[in-house]
Amino acid sequence: MQNPTLVPSKTALLVMHYQTDITALFPSVAPTLLSNTRQLCDAARAAGVSVYFAKFHFSPGYPEVSPLNKNGQGVKQLGLFVEDRISPELGRQPGEPIIIAHRASVFYGTDLQVRLSARGIDTLVMVGIASTGVMLSSMAYASDADFRLFTVKDCCYDPDLVVHDHLFATAFESRTTVLSLAEALRLLA
Repeated sequence: MQNPTLVPSKTALLVMHYQTDITALFPSVAPTLLSNTRQLCDAARAAGVSVYFAKFHFSPGYPEVSPLNKNGQGVKQLGLFVEDRISPELGRQPGEPIIIAHRASVFYGTDLQVRLSARGIDTLVMVGIASTGVMLSSMAYASDADFRLFTVKDCCYDPDLVVHDHLFATAFESRTTVLSLAEALRLLA
């Protein structure tokens, strides 16, 4: 990897679906993911990089879920993502926006792109749970929208580890600069 650089005022860390209902689904890996992602958030804050949180969320009764949406029906059956919150272990600061998403992509149906554009942000460091959902959907959109993209593999997770690793080696690698946590921390230093 060549030595990329970031312009802090033009960069945002996008922490996607790190929320209490989702981390509770993966208790064996959640502590490590939360610790890694907290380190990344703190490094971004120290570097002057904006931190945005995206939360998968629905109203009581799931009125945002179409009967035509197969994934949405599965979400509705789980009965989650109504009253949960951003994982407190990440130390969200006052003023760090929370983007409410009703679909896997944090861009679909939200004002995220407008917020980023208004701040002159053209570079995203993206992390999230799960790789086959929020990461794949959001990264494809952000790439098509011409953002410069980085992903931090140590801060992403999917219960299907084979597909997770395959995505990072193929689709993610072709759209982003894939970093380890150590590499990301050096980039933000």
